[in-house]
Amino acid sequence: MKAVDSKAVSKSTAKKKPEVTKTTEKKTPAEPVEAPFEVADKVVYPHHGAATIIKKQKISFDGVRVEYFVLEVATDQLIVRVPVARAVELGVRPVISRNVARRVFATFKDDPQEAGSNWSRWYKLLTEKINSGDIFQVAEVVRDLTYAQQVKGISPALKRMLAKARLIIVSELRFALDLDEEDTVKKLDRALPKVEEDEDE
Repeated sequence: MKAVDSKAVSKSTAKKKPEVTKTTEKKTPAEPVEAPFEVADKVVYPHHGAATIIKKQKISFDGVRVEYFVLEVATDQLIVRVPVARAVELGVRPVISRNVARRVFATFKDDPQEAGSNWSRWYKLLTEKINSGDIFQVAEVVRDLTYAQQVKGISPALKRMLAKARLIIVSELRFALDLDEEDTVKKLDRALPKVEEDEDE
């Protein structure tokens, strides 16, 4: 009878660690979100405000044809091209409804936020809001800078920012409320609170 080597048995009966095989899954590029817009739709493009899609246009770059929405910005007839496949990603959205517009006007009645001691941080916050594409944030910029202008005056840079914010918000509200620009501006000015001066001064 052959002697059995216990070391050999322990080696052969020991549980082998399962082999880990790395599988490299092919990463498929994320499919672009289909833009729910058509020619003649009224949309909003961040920083520019409301616009009308006047057409679709295909442009070739290095042999690749890319389809664009061609937008005519309401405020200054600026023409902007946005890739159809990236329109939603870039913040293009539908114009707000009439009911939402009423909530925007309610924002003007809220207490304004002031600069405080950290002016540069406040300026950065206002810039982020005006570029957000969110009409409520743009409304806050109009409210806060209008208040600051009435109370203590604002710098030329902030005056330009206020003018830009007013253009953006008027452009969308006129579409939402189906008004012309002049009537929309009047409605905006009536909604903004006025700082009453002290009669003793």
